[in-house]
Amino acid sequence: MQPSDTDLIYSNQQKQIKDFAFDAQVVEVFPDMISRSVPGYNTIIDTIGKLSQRYVTDDSNVYDLGCSLGAATLAMRRAITAENCNIIGVDNSAAMVERCKIHVNAFKGNTPVEIIEGNILDIEIKNASMVVVNFTMQFIEPKLRQALVTKIAQGLKPGGILLLSEKIEGENQVCNELLIDLHHDFKRANGYSELEIAQKRTAIENVMRPDSYHTHQQRLSQAGFSHITPWFQCFNFFSLIAIK
Repeated sequence: MQPSDTDLIYSNQQKQIKDFAFDAQVVEVFPDMISRSVPGYNTIIDTIGKLSQRYVTDDSNVYDLGCSLGAATLAMRRAITAENCNIIGVDNSAAMVERCKIHVNAFKGNTPVEIIEGNILDIEIKNASMVVVNFTMQFIEPKLRQALVTKIAQGLKPGGILLLSEKIEGENQVCNELLIDLHHDFKRANGYSELEIAQKRTAIENVMRPDSYHTHQQRLSQAGFSHITPWFQCFNFFSLIAIK
């Protein structure tokens, strides 16, 4: 990895810490940032590929909502064996979409991919066999999350799958503080300084509002998903599967 690709955004003292945004500065270091900040990220991406091989059906659409640089999209594209499918990746960051298109076009695949700049709340979900929402819901206004999950459920075919990954809030203060401390230890072990950890936490606290697992489960049940199960958790990061 080149030095310019290393996440040093919060390495120097900042007089005024702006709210975190997926801008061009973050795009440049995003692979390093997420690998050093999100425990189990590569496992989640690999499993998304395996699930797409299992659940994506012929003549259907696949959605990656909040696709960032296209890691999940590419994992699915490599693994899908169904015919006549389309992958639609959506992100509201122009910088992410521009770079994502470059990444996707760098790899050949049998499944067509379309990367769209837009708000996932406005995207129509139709004829879907699989939808991925990978660390995206937590950045959406909480009052709008139920409508998004319901729209996904309605756009999925029977037997279709939603893969939802999120940072979660512990069910009580003691557990929540423990998970946060363990996550900070993880970041320290990956080379982040106390200053970087503190400044990143300040930058992100107004834009990322995590839910508890119970809240996610209630929301998915209300949307009409028949089978819901968490399959991965490390500290306060988890991923679940919901089947229509």
